[in-house]
Amino acid sequence: MDTAVSSNILPERKPKWLRVKLPTGKKYTELRGLVDKYNLNTICASGSCPNMGECWGEGTATFMILGNICTRSCGFCGVKTGRPEQVDWAEPEKVARSIKIMNIKHAVLTSVDRDDLKDMGSIMWAETVKAVRRMNPETTLETLIPDFQGIEAHIDRIIEVAPEVVSHNIETVRRLTREVRIQAKYDRSMHVLKYLKEQGQRRTKSGIMLGLGETREEVIETLHDLRANDVDVVTIGQYLQPSKRHLPVKEFINPSQFDEYKAIGLDLGFRHVESSALVRSSYKAQKHIN
Repeated sequence: MDTAVSSNILPERKPKWLRVKLPTGKKYTELRGLVDKYNLNTICASGSCPNMGECWGEGTATFMILGNICTRSCGFCGVKTGRPEQVDWAEPEKVARSIKIMNIKHAVLTSVDRDDLKDMGSIMWAETVKAVRRMNPETTLETLIPDFQGIEAHIDRIIEVAPEVVSHNIETVRRLTREVRIQAKYDRSMHVLKYLKEQGQRRTKSGIMLGLGETREEVIETLHDLRANDVDVVTIGQYLQPSKRHLPVKEFINPSQFDEYKAIGLDLGFRHVESSALVRSSYKAQKHIN
């Protein structure tokens, strides 16, 4: 692994392997037009995902529920932090309708953290999955959930509606969790993933960002921990700083290192490992069902 730069010095420029091609293709153009025409809210577009064209071309898109203001202030995340607005109980139907209009084959649902709510937003999560199922019975689903503070009754609501994949991102290695995720806990996230599998969830998934100062050994340790908790799929990508207010990039990881982590992950027994600089949580998500 390349030596990390000093914690107070940013890499001068993004390397060539982080150059993003503009999305193209007939399918992407059609979906872009529908999103603009009907003012649909996809995290793909609002988050300027580098893989948007590829995913949309394959009939996959990601939708964020429970508003766009998070109760947590993670150092890596570009989502606004503050006091969230009231829950919009019409949102499940809105999301389901968006998926229908876009003719999405595989939808990924995610959300902000809602620690302000007694149920942590888990009821809205379940209602959204139900609405998508009613309106889009052929669409498969991945739910990229928060930790719900590790409260099993809230996690049970996700398990009961049985999405094809349930994902919860560990985000970083144990040593950096307090700095990167602040209100989250490494062991609590591992418990969420373990509990999902113990209660019968068929396919579980997690993701890691690199370039925050972690060592090679710590990344491998995290992969071992995820497999020890029976996680099936892992995504590994490069952290990119959303703004100057967020944690700096301490290292741009070389493609050969991503390849090594993929090989290690597959040797550990993960069913799928997506590992490269531009990989994000929902990258190739439709492949992770089977």
